[in-house]
Amino acid sequence: MSGTEQAIGTRPGWMGLLARAPAEELARLWGDAGLEAPAHDWLRPPETGAVMVRGRAGAQGAPFNLGEMTVTRCALRLADGREGHAHVQGRDKAHARRAALADALMQGAEAATVRDRILAPLAEAEAARRAARARRAAATRVEFFTMARGEDG
Repeated sequence: MSGTEQAIGTRPGWMGLLARAPAEELARLWGDAGLEAPAHDWLRPPETGAVMVRGRAGAQGAPFNLGEMTVTRCALRLADGREGHAHVQGRDKAHARRAALADALMQGAEAATVRDRILAPLAEAEAARRAARARRAAATRVEFFTMARGEDG
């Protein structure tokens, strides 16, 4: 399974991808896909708040509070009963709405269209951003080595 398929193959995968996607990129892909926003009722209209971000020293140490991050969340129900949920970084309520709509649509007949026209391009763009970041980091890598003294006594 490729990285793209892993990113969009499960609900946590596509929800994470939608949350990490730049809002303008998601909006552009949504428009390019020609998807109409289906009628929906709000279970929880978009609302902005803060969440505590936690970290671990060395990824294994004791957890510590890193700081707070602004998040917008929402939940909606389509006319056919499918529910969509979203949590996105920042204050962009339209981003949260699009992410929740995509989540709901991924649970029905529109899944193939959403996967091919929205999620796959988002996953490829994310992989490209990560590769570029890795290349920039690799360019600053310092190799340390030890030379043995040639004393053959």
